Amino acid sequence: MSLRIRTRATTTTAALTTATGTVVTAAALALSGVAPASASTPAATTAAATVPWSASHATASAAGDRWLASGKLVLDGTLTNTGTGCYSVWTRFAHDFVVLPYTKHAEICGAGSVDFTATKSYTYTVTGTLRVCRGTTDTTDCGPGVSITHWPIG
Repeated sequence: MSLRIRTRATTTTAALTTATGTVVTAAALALSGVAPASASTPAATTAAATVPWSASHATASAAGDRWLASGKLVLDGTLTNTGTGCYSVWTRFAHDFVVLPYTKHAEICGAGSVDFTATKSYTYTVTGTLRVCRGTTDTTDCGPGVSITHWPIG
């Protein structure tokens, strides 16, 4: 007794619309010797889409943008204080169900502002929050955390 395995080929028809409105199929491109654009051969390079974020606590506030670049979450921002105390910016991430400790990215004592940039390896199973806290040594007195891994749709 022999066992036969039957396989079925699946074909996909892709179409490309040119600048003049002409529709060209992948089959026509193959016949002409031109390879269609695909994920491995991008047609154009686009800039990273940025998402604004902001957080505050008492007389301090932090604001900036975040984006994804080469598998990393990039935070770019400014911590500003209008009072006399010390404040700091902290992030905390969770990967799957593992919660990581807080990490400090910026601190300021007295009035003024300081710029900072932070990066973190990122996959879609990572969640993170950012907080502004009073003091520079711990996260016991902080404002509400804001999500830095929530992505708008559209």
